[in-house]
Amino acid sequence: MAINAGNSFRTRDKLNVGAQNFEIHRLEFLEKQGVADLAKLPFSLRILLENLLRCEDGRFVHSEDIRALASWRPGAPEKEIAFMPARVLLQDFTGVPAIVDLATMREAVQRMGGNPKRINPLFPAELVIDHSVQVDNFGNANAFGLNAELEFQRNIERYAFLRWGQTAFQNFKVVPPDTGICHQVNLEYLARVVCAMPYGNRFEAYPDSVVGTDSHTTMVNALGVFGWGVGGIEAEAAMLGQPSSMLIPEVVGFRLHGRLSEGATATDLVLTVTEMLRKKGVVGKFVEFYGSGLSTLSVPDRATIANMAPEYGATMGFFPVDKETLNYLQFTARSAEQIALVEAYCKEQMLFRTDETPAPLFNDTLELDLGTVEPTVAGPKRPQDRVALRQAKSSFTKVLEGTPVKHVAVRNNGDSFDLSNGSVVIAAITSCTNTSNPSLMLGAGLLAKKAVERGLQVKPWVKTSLAPGSKVVTDYLLKAGLTEYLDKLKFNLVGYGCTTCIGNSGPLPEAIGAAIKENNMVAVAVLSGNRNFEGRIHPLVRANYLASPPLVVAYALAGRMDVDLTTEPLGNDQEGKPVYLHEIWPTPQEVEATVRQAVTQEQYKKQYAAVYDGDEHWKGMAVPAGDLYQWDAKSTYIKLPPYFENMAKTAAPLADIHAARVLAILGDSITTDHISPAGSIGADSPAGKYLLANGVKAHEFNSYGARRGNHEVMVRGTFANIRLKNQLAPGTEGGWTRCQPNGEQMSIYDASVKYREAGVPLIILAGKEYGSGSSRDWAAKGPKLLGVRAVIAESYERIHRSNLVGMGILPLEFKAGSNRETLGLAGKETFEITGVTALAPRIDIHVAVMDNEGTAKQFTVVARVDTPEEVAYYQNGGILTYVLRQMI
Repeated sequence: MAINAGNSFRTRDKLNVGAQNFEIHRLEFLEKQGVADLAKLPFSLRILLENLLRCEDGRFVHSEDIRALASWRPGAPEKEIAFMPARVLLQDFTGVPAIVDLATMREAVQRMGGNPKRINPLFPAELVIDHSVQVDNFGNANAFGLNAELEFQRNIERYAFLRWGQTAFQNFKVVPPDTGICHQVNLEYLARVVCAMPYGNRFEAYPDSVVGTDSHTTMVNALGVFGWGVGGIEAEAAMLGQPSSMLIPEVVGFRLHGRLSEGATATDLVLTVTEMLRKKGVVGKFVEFYGSGLSTLSVPDRATIANMAPEYGATMGFFPVDKETLNYLQFTARSAEQIALVEAYCKEQMLFRTDETPAPLFNDTLELDLGTVEPTVAGPKRPQDRVALRQAKSSFTKVLEGTPVKHVAVRNNGDSFDLSNGSVVIAAITSCTNTSNPSLMLGAGLLAKKAVERGLQVKPWVKTSLAPGSKVVTDYLLKAGLTEYLDKLKFNLVGYGCTTCIGNSGPLPEAIGAAIKENNMVAVAVLSGNRNFEGRIHPLVRANYLASPPLVVAYALAGRMDVDLTTEPLGNDQEGKPVYLHEIWPTPQEVEATVRQAVTQEQYKKQYAAVYDGDEHWKGMAVPAGDLYQWDAKSTYIKLPPYFENMAKTAAPLADIHAARVLAILGDSITTDHISPAGSIGADSPAGKYLLANGVKAHEFNSYGARRGNHEVMVRGTFANIRLKNQLAPGTEGGWTRCQPNGEQMSIYDASVKYREAGVPLIILAGKEYGSGSSRDWAAKGPKLLGVRAVIAESYERIHRSNLVGMGILPLEFKAGSNRETLGLAGKETFEITGVTALAPRIDIHVAVMDNEGTAKQFTVVARVDTPEEVAYYQNGGILTYVLRQMI
């Protein structure tokens, strides 16, 4: 990230902060040269402008890119630019394969006579292990310890590998398991807001920016940190010094004014914002919040909103730096020197907001009076399906229309009760969205205290859990004297990490699960998370609602979704009198007083002083040593992938694709969830058969996510989603195809093996929006290992198209007005793809097709290799091979 000495606009200057001097790129100099009017630029674009100025090199970033962004106005023509983040944030599911790839690159460098120690992240890369804890045990004092024990048993191979990486690689740190959620750790500790990095014998200062391998990386936008979630391939590329290509985004301004009314929480606010922005349509855009209402929202309140940018569809949900930002940095024990740098730099660079700051220009705007926000839930299937709490009962009743009324007698753990449609069987205080917010967490604790004092209990069929985003949360709950009341309602600590929100809710009690399954009941989960898509929370739970932590406790007390919490009682007290939610709901004054008394700077200091140390499990692991990883041939979690086998020091000439066969024909809106392995592993699937053959029992399979470091498992799970419909194998769902030329039906993986043995390259035919959804790296890595050489689709999701190029797969696009149907492609033909030898950005490529009867047809497609750099990536077989050759 060194400041470019050859900057075209001569913006280099010095900034003095106390006794320290920093080199900066002064944005004001662009105004003096008549290139920019900074006050008209959204704050987010000002940060992006500084990034271009600092990274201008004539290769990735050109002076015309800077000029285009500096003179940006709403409605400006599209312009592609390159963004280089300051650091990378990883979570363990996506981080393990990234570090596997770096370790594999070291092997390749060693094999070719180079120094493997040269392979390191070039910028800070921090990995937080937070996706592997599961709620197996709950509702008792031992739940946390038992879940942590199971977590280590299941994942010790992965954890030992990451501990090796922590010592072997420079610029790479690992936050051990049972510490917190990556986004909350990022907000409370890792985020710099303004970076200060050595530059020769001086320091340079520049805005903090981050790409993360989790879509909710946007949570840190609440601190004025620029960044978002990306796929693993993009994150690896960033670690190795390759910028992200992007269009200058549209920026939607969201004006907030007024203040939240009594009874409304930050969760209610974000669910309202999510509904509004989904209706507005902000996919692929920046959302920037402005207006006097910001001054009434704490950074944790803002973080609740920024976290859910993926749910409202935006690339970012950005809050500029202001006085609240400085207060939060001080409160979370950042150093006085760092806070002084943030304040001085942001004020000097017109990156500091006040209520008097004029509103910049935006492509579009909308506004919200905070005083109109009311208690809310969202569900039963999508985060944007907001329902006012007063209408939750009637809304859920509509969900049940046409469903037979069922009451099933169940006996579990000594309790007898009736289960029916609408029973809340999971109530989880979980997820980075809300557990980062002391007001929400202490509000839940205060409500629990009042409920216990009135003699209320959680219904016996509810699986309860408390999974905070950092250890600071349990510290302040304990200091406030609220832990005992949450425990009495069985909201015992179950772990620190992503649990119910990502489907790690663990099993339901056997009797309850059996009753739901056998009677096809509509069971309900209420969680303080950010995602409630079908099948995500638990396979047996069909209706899932997002709610604030206090409402999660309330629904656990009520035990049902078809109850109006605004008018009906939660239960009866010791004297048999009804207890209503409004009677035990804590007032804003109570919550504020408890936050002031219970949350201290010392808690952040203590918990983050040893954040990389880990517990005895972590410290006691046997860890390989050395610059090269000691691969275990028997491991079913971590394996050396074949990306660099037989790799020459120089790239071979570009080659056309001859006699290719179609592996799959896919329709519109095929997501990366359809392509990439995810969820549980079936015993009769190719991946399950592989694990069984390697001595792994079915109950030890774990998930595809946990096994992302083993390419043998992942390639067998590619295109194996149970809902995938391959039109080449009509009448089937899942990973099936027909192997040509004889048309025998078999799994996609087995067919790929047959084709590979016969030396046949493979292609995919697809419709519109191919690769939409989360930018999973294995959606590109898996097809590469299956032998897919090209995809021909009607259109692509931007990140997935980039990832295909990054893995050396050629993305081709049908010409407008043509597709598989209009061209009469059955998928049984052989394909000749020519013109690749002269590949250049977006050129026409010729495709000749021959069916089994010898009938030929021809058409042209567009090569969606969009930049000269992408041509180089493709020629080298992918971005990792390209970078490796550059280093050698």
